[in-house]
Amino acid sequence: MDPNEDTEWNDILRKHGILPQQIKITQNDIYDSAVERAQEEESRRLENLDLDELDELEDEEDDEVLAHYRAQRLAEFNAQLSKEKFGELTQISKPDYAGEVTEASESAWVVVHLFRESIPACKLMNRFLSEIAQQYRATKFVKIVSVECIANYPDANLPTLLVYRNGDVKGQLVKLDSLGGLRAKRKDVEKYLLGVGALDKSLRRSLPGEAEVDSDDDSDDGRAKHSTYFDLSNGL
Repeated sequence: MDPNEDTEWNDILRKHGILPQQIKITQNDIYDSAVERAQEEESRRLENLDLDELDELEDEEDDEVLAHYRAQRLAEFNAQLSKEKFGELTQISKPDYAGEVTEASESAWVVVHLFRESIPACKLMNRFLSEIAQQYRATKFVKIVSVECIANYPDANLPTLLVYRNGDVKGQLVKLDSLGGLRAKRKDVEKYLLGVGALDKSLRRSLPGEAEVDSDDDSDDGRAKHSTYFDLSNGL
């Protein structure tokens, strides 16, 4: 007996729940399914287009559909802009510290460089951070003269990076030794900050004239290389 066969006996069995109800697929069902699939494919295609590409389709697509996706792209663009509001390394002074660092870290990652201009490694770090700040504009970068921030802070510990989030120090790098000293490269500092979590790799921008660089192109896994930890909290 074929349970799918349309017979009187099978109808009786279906009526009493012995056989499952027969599902009849009509031409309309096939058409509706094809239309639904086509709409889903079109929706996925439009979701991957940027504003310029959507403008190019203005004569081909339904105005209401394009308006929906254009508004969606604008909302995404504005949300990204609201995050990427920094973009430079700014020098601060001791009175600025609470507002520019501790309080600011409630809404964004903040990287603080304790430095002295006379120390070559600090000059190198300032250059790296200035460039990284342009690449990762959702993270705030500031620098402050070490002894102005912490009285008698030893030059031997410079450069020092303090990474803040939600009012707390989440990472600390003392000196460049763990990154190669004066042979360190910008990507080493970038990789350290990525490992701490201070940078959002999805928002990374290339510097003018720079080819796209993959921060994970080295053999290690991109996690932070931690140096000796010094308790700096009493001086801040």
